[in-house]
Amino acid sequence: MCGIVGAIAERNISAILVEGLKRLEYRGYDSAGVAIFTSEGTLQRCRRSGKVAELDQALAGEPLLGRLGIAHTRWATHGAPCERNAHPHFSGTELAVVHNGIIENHEALRERLQGLGYVFSSDTDTETIVHLLHHKLQEHADLADALKAAIPELHGAYGLAVISAQQPDRLLAARSGSPLVIGLGMGENFLASDQLALRQVTDRFMYLEEGDIAEIRRDSVQIWDQHGQSVQREQVQYHEGAEAADKGAYRHFMLKEIHEQPKVVQRTLEGRLGSDHVLVQAFGPHAAELFAQVKNVQIVACGTSYHAGMVARYWLEELAGIPCQIEVASEFRYRKVVVHPDSLFVSISQSGETADTLAALRNAKELGFLSSLAICNVGTSSLVRESALTLLTQAGPEIGVASTKAFTTQLVALLLLTLSLGQVRGTLSKANEAELVDELRRLPTRLGEALAMDKTVEKIAELFAEKHHTLFLGRGAQYPVAMEGALKLKEISYIHAEAYPAGELKHGPLALVDSDMPVVTVAPNNELLEKLKSNLQEVRARGGELIVFADEQAGMSNGEGTHVVNMPHIHDVLAPILYTLPLQLLSYYVAVLKGTDVDQPRNLAKSVTVE
Repeated sequence: MCGIVGAIAERNISAILVEGLKRLEYRGYDSAGVAIFTSEGTLQRCRRSGKVAELDQALAGEPLLGRLGIAHTRWATHGAPCERNAHPHFSGTELAVVHNGIIENHEALRERLQGLGYVFSSDTDTETIVHLLHHKLQEHADLADALKAAIPELHGAYGLAVISAQQPDRLLAARSGSPLVIGLGMGENFLASDQLALRQVTDRFMYLEEGDIAEIRRDSVQIWDQHGQSVQREQVQYHEGAEAADKGAYRHFMLKEIHEQPKVVQRTLEGRLGSDHVLVQAFGPHAAELFAQVKNVQIVACGTSYHAGMVARYWLEELAGIPCQIEVASEFRYRKVVVHPDSLFVSISQSGETADTLAALRNAKELGFLSSLAICNVGTSSLVRESALTLLTQAGPEIGVASTKAFTTQLVALLLLTLSLGQVRGTLSKANEAELVDELRRLPTRLGEALAMDKTVEKIAELFAEKHHTLFLGRGAQYPVAMEGALKLKEISYIHAEAYPAGELKHGPLALVDSDMPVVTVAPNNELLEKLKSNLQEVRARGGELIVFADEQAGMSNGEGTHVVNMPHIHDVLAPILYTLPLQLLSYYVAVLKGTDVDQPRNLAKSVTVE
C-alpha cells in the first residue's frame, strides 16, 4: 500500500501521475515513485524516499516524458522505508509493477524465483510479483494472459498496475482485496486506487470488483472477472466538488473537516427523516421486514469506527431494547464466535476497504447471521457491495488521516439505525421517536454552536504545550467519546493519552494523577452528572488539573486547577455527537502547538487495507 496512479494517453502523462500522487498524500506514505515508457522507447523510473515533492523536484531536474506510466506512494509493510524498496519495481528493463496490499506467500515465491535465476534488489513482497509475471511472459507472450496465469499464485491482498516496454499499448490492472478504479477519458484512460487521484482529468469512473483483471488501452477497456469471463462494469459519473481536495482558507484539512460537520450531518439526515419518524426504507426496500426479525446486533469495526459502535451499543439497548455486542474487527475475525439467533451483523468503516472489517464481514457470512448492514462513507466500496443492506454516511472525502467528520456521521447513521429498529419492533414509543427526530433536525445548529467556541478551546490547548500524558474520563455513552478524544490526541500530537470510565478512577488510574497529567472530561447534564462531579473532586484532591466540557446547565464553574468550557444544552441521547467536537478541536490545537504533521501523522495511513 498505499496509493496507485496509472495513465495511457496521446499526451505526456508525467505531470498527471505526479498530480495524482499529490491528491493521495492524505493516505500517509513514506516514499514515492513513477515508471514511464519514454518517447525514446525505454522503460525508466524515478523513486524517492519521503514526500511526493521530492519526487516532483527530481523529475523537474531529469524529466521522464511519455504516454504510458504508473506511479505509487508506499506505506512500508515489507522492508524499511527507503528508495530501493519504493515502487515501481522492475524485472529487467522491460516490466514494471506497482502494488497495494500484502502478498502472504512472498517468501516461498522469492525462494522459487531465486532458484530460477531472478536477482532481488529490494526487501519487498511486491518484487516477487514483477519477477513472477516476467517468468509467466516466457510461457504466455500476451501480457494479459501472463497476468491471468500469475494471479492464482499470489496469496493475499493486492491492487496491481503493470506496464511492459515490449507491449506499450496497454496498462494492466488486477484487484483482490485492495480497491482500484478506472478513469475514463477521450482517447485516454487512467487507473487509481482512489477516484480522488483522477479528478483533475475525468469525472467518469468504472470500479473494479473483487477478482477483476483489466486491460486498459487509450481507446478501450476490457475487464475479466474472477472466473475469466469478459464483463462490463457500470460507468459512474462523480459529482462531488473538486474543492473537497482543497484546504480552502483552513490551515489543515483536519480543521476544515471539523468545521464541515454541521453541513455533512445535515446531508446525512436528508431524505431519511419523516415528519416525526425515521424513514426505515432509507436502509433498503426490504429493511422494515428484516428489522422486524432482528433480536440481536453484532457490531464490528476498527479504530474510530469502533468507538462509534461503542456509543451505538448504549443507544440500541436503551432505546430499541436490543442486546448488542461490539468487537474490534481484527479480534472478531480470528476467534470462534457464537452467533445469537436472528442477529444483524453491522460493519462500520469510513473507506469501506478496511482489511480487517472486510474479512470479518466475509467470515460473518459463513456463521449464520440473519443479515448484514454496512455503515460506510464510500458507496462504491467493497464493504457496501458485499453487505445486504447499506446506510451511506454523506461525509464526502475525508483527507486528514485522523477521522473527524466520518465519526460524527457514523454516529448519526447508527442513531438512525437504532430508531428504525425501535420503530419497527415496537420497542420505541412514537412520542420518544418524534422527540429524537426533532432533536436530530436541530443537531446541525447545535454542532455549529459548539464549533463557535474554537477560540476558547485553542486557549485551553496551551495547557498541554509541555505535557506528555493525558487522562480522558467519561461516563455512560460519553466513555467511548473519551476514548475517541484520547485517540485523536495521541494520533496527531503524539501525547500519550488514555481513556477510562470516570467511575474506574479509584481502581488504578488515580495513581497517575498529579499536576503534570491533565484530566479531560465531558459532562453533559444527565443522571450521571452528580456521580461524575464526585469523580472530578477525587482528581482535584490529588492536585490534578481538570479540563471539563460541561453542559451550560450543569452548574460547573472555573476554579483553581479547573477549567470549564460551557457547552450548548442538548438532549442526552445526542450528547455523544456534540461532545466529540471540542475534543477534536482540542487535539488539533495541541498538535499545532507541538508542531506535528497534523494531516499526515507519522506511522499512520488513512485507509488500512492490510492487516
